[in-house]
Amino acid sequence: MNAVHVWGIAEAYGGHVLLRLEDHDGMRCRPEYETALLDDLDWLGFEPQVARTTSFRADPAAHPQRQSNHSDRYTAALHGLDRANLVYACVCTRRLIAAAASHAPGEEPRYPGSCRAGRGDATATAARRVCMAPGVEVWEDIRLGLQRQDPAAQCGDVLVRDRHAQWTYQFAVVVDDMTDAIDVVVRGEDLIASTGRQLRLARLLGRTHPMQWLHHSLVTHPDGVKLSKANRDTSLRERRDAGASPAELFGEAAWRAGLLATPRAVPRAELAALFV
Repeated sequence: MNAVHVWGIAEAYGGHVLLRLEDHDGMRCRPEYETALLDDLDWLGFEPQVARTTSFRADPAAHPQRQSNHSDRYTAALHGLDRANLVYACVCTRRLIAAAASHAPGEEPRYPGSCRAGRGDATATAARRVCMAPGVEVWEDIRLGLQRQDPAAQCGDVLVRDRHAQWTYQFAVVVDDMTDAIDVVVRGEDLIASTGRQLRLARLLGRTHPMQWLHHSLVTHPDGVKLSKANRDTSLRERRDAGASPAELFGEAAWRAGLLATPRAVPRAELAALFV
C-alpha cells in the first residue's frame, strides 16, 4: 500500500523517492529484515531515485540513508535544543508512565512530566525528553484535510533518546527530513498521531522549509485491525511465493485504497496514472 502511494505520487508529480533505512533501534532491527525489504522492492520494480550512489547491501556502513550512521547528526540537534533549555533527563519507564497517565485501552498514554520539574539527573540515564509547550500545530493533509494536534495535551514531552542511548523514531526522522530537505511525506494513517509532535520538533530545530503530508488508508481486517506480521498475517513474500504478480498486488492495494472502483491488475508503469 505504502509503496504504491509513494512511487505513484512521486512519478505523477515529478518528485523523487528517497529510501531511508530507519534502523535507529538496534534491538529490533535485524539484517534479515533489511534484506527482505530490499528484495521485495527489487521484485516489485521500485528503485529509489535518491541516494543510490552506494548500495545498502554492498557498503552498509557508508550509506548516507542509514540512520545508524548518523548519531553525530542527532547529537548535534539535541545539543541545540539543550542550549535552548528544552531538554531534560528522564528515568521514567513505559510501565510507570502507563500507570501514572489515565488512558483508554489502545490509546497512547500522555507523559505526565514527572522528571520535568526536577530536570532529572543527567548522569542517571541516557534518556532525554524535549519540552512540548501547550499550543496547536495545524497542517493540511493532502488526503484528510485540515488537521490540528496539541502535542503537549496529546503525548506530553517527547522522548528523543531512550535509556539505551538509542535515538527515537520521532526525533531521528525529523532531523533526517530537515537534512535531506524532504518536502512531502507519504505514510499510513496509523502514523498521523506523530505529525503534530514532529512539526513541533522541526520548528524547535529551526526548520523553515515547508512540508506536505499525505496519510493514506491502511489494509485492514474486516474489524478494522491493521494487518501485521505480529498477528501472523500473510506477507508480501508469501503472496509472491504463492504465484501473485506485482501487477496483481498493485491492483489489489489500489482497490483497497479506493483508487480503483473494482480490483484489476495494474502494471508498474501505470501507477502514476492512479494519482492524476
